[in-house]
Amino acid sequence: MDAISLLQQQIQTSREMMEGTVADLTPQQAEHAPGGKAMKAGALYAHSIVGEDFFINSILQGGQPLMATSFAGKSGISEPPPAGPGLDEWAKRVKLDLPALRAYAQAVYQSTDKYVSSLKPEDLTREIQMQELGKQDLAWVLSMIAVVHPSNHCGEISCLKGVQGAKGYPF
Repeated sequence: MDAISLLQQQIQTSREMMEGTVADLTPQQAEHAPGGKAMKAGALYAHSIVGEDFFINSILQGGQPLMATSFAGKSGISEPPPAGPGLDEWAKRVKLDLPALRAYAQAVYQSTDKYVSSLKPEDLTREIQMQELGKQDLAWVLSMIAVVHPSNHCGEISCLKGVQGAKGYPF
C-alpha cells in the first residue's frame, strides 16, 4: 500500500467514526451546554467540518471554502467559527441545522477525497506554512486536518452524548 492509499484509508475510517457518532445526534444533544470549558457537541462537529473545508479548499488548494461558495448560506451553521481566538464564545452562540450541516459535511468529504486522489506520494513532502505550527509537510497537514483533528472531536462528541445518557460511538 502506498502513502496516498494509506492516507485515504485513514481519512475514510476517521470519517466513518465521526459520521457514525453524529448520525443519531439530536438537536437537544447538539445544543446541550456541558459546562466548564467543554464545547457543545454540535459546535465540535461544525468546527471539525469547517476546519477541513477551510484547510483543504483554501490553504492547500488556494481557492475558497465550500462554505463561502456552493454552500454559502446553506452549511447549517449560523456563523463560521473564528480562525483565531474566540472559538469558545462562538461555540456558545452558534446555531445549527443538523440536516443541512450533514449535507455540507458530505460535500466537504467529497472535496477532500477529490483533492487527496489527485496527489502523488511525492507531493506529501511539500512544505506548508501552518501559522503557529511552523512549516509542516503535506502528509502531516492532511493527517492532522482529516484524521487526527476530527477523531479528537469525535471522542469529545461521544463523551458529551454519553453524559446525556445516549450511546456515543457507533459500535
